[in-house]
Amino acid sequence: MRGYHFSGFDPNQQGQTRFDQLLDLFMQLLTYTSGDVSEAMQWMNELDKQYALTDNEYGMGDFIDDLKQKGYITEDNERGEIKITPKTEQGIRKRSLDEIFGKLKKSRKGDHKTYKPGQGDEANSETRQFQFGDMLEQIDFTESIRTAQINHGIDSFQMQEDDLSIRETDFKSQTSTVLMIDISHSMILYGEDRITPAKKVAMALSELIKTRYPKDTLDIVVFGNDAWPIEVKDLPYLQVGPYHTNTVAGLELAMDILRRRKNPNKQIFMITDGKPTCLKIGKRYYKNSFGLDRKVVNRCMNLAAQCKKLKIPITTFMIATDPYLQQFVQEFTETNQGKAFFASLDKLGAFIFRDFESGKRKTVY
Repeated sequence: MRGYHFSGFDPNQQGQTRFDQLLDLFMQLLTYTSGDVSEAMQWMNELDKQYALTDNEYGMGDFIDDLKQKGYITEDNERGEIKITPKTEQGIRKRSLDEIFGKLKKSRKGDHKTYKPGQGDEANSETRQFQFGDMLEQIDFTESIRTAQINHGIDSFQMQEDDLSIRETDFKSQTSTVLMIDISHSMILYGEDRITPAKKVAMALSELIKTRYPKDTLDIVVFGNDAWPIEVKDLPYLQVGPYHTNTVAGLELAMDILRRRKNPNKQIFMITDGKPTCLKIGKRYYKNSFGLDRKVVNRCMNLAAQCKKLKIPITTFMIATDPYLQQFVQEFTETNQGKAFFASLDKLGAFIFRDFESGKRKTVY
């Protein structure tokens, strides 16, 4: 049985209104309930009994009315269903971003900067002395005139090559990323919820790219017995199924997506907790859950090698501790020359962000 851990309710938290405080909790619960409003509200009522979230002045009914009036939920009277709106979907992504990447320093919108200065895309605040071969449009004339006045004085003003200052520019890299999420049944086995952290990371990453790297692309692929793409708006509703783990299908679909992308830099992130156990051969599923099947593993290794040839690094985030599975991931990573992190669930977001950012800040020669 799954369990959730909640901290005590602080009515004065950061000066928020009662509605805002309840909305934060409601958004978090929607992630756990895969967008099921009714189940989330049942949890809200149970938590209200335990922690006194509401009072006589503002009750849970008032909160539900506000959700409707403010456009967070909509009710289908004919079917008797209450659903979340696109506004709520975007709010969940934003809150996931704040939760996982909240400690980031803000920077201007754009692409990922590299460390190498030169004839790049956007000027930065750094200047240097003119060197032979620099472009004339890079000259900072205000700084150059100031330097000439200092060097020669105002009365005998002149400008020489040594007085010229160049405004540095940053190279920027555009990247196409495919995020693969394992939705096999083991993602909720043994009382451990692994799919919710994976969903939060996917939503946070999508919001990060949308707001800070708008020229990048992010595609999301889920894989169980088969693999298929999903839209960002579908992430809150993502659930595991009675599936095996067809890593091969996920990789093949990710590669097919990246072939169609024109960005020069491409990469695959894969979140998984288990071994590959399934292949699809024609219309038949080849399955083996007992250990590592050589036939399945070899197909995975072949795809890792193909991605290496296509210059598509694969970063695997392993959220299981089985030694023989970690050994498989290490061999898979060596074949691809990618990266692997053996992450705990609470550190998953930080690992993914660190790799996403560092991958963009590699030096371009």
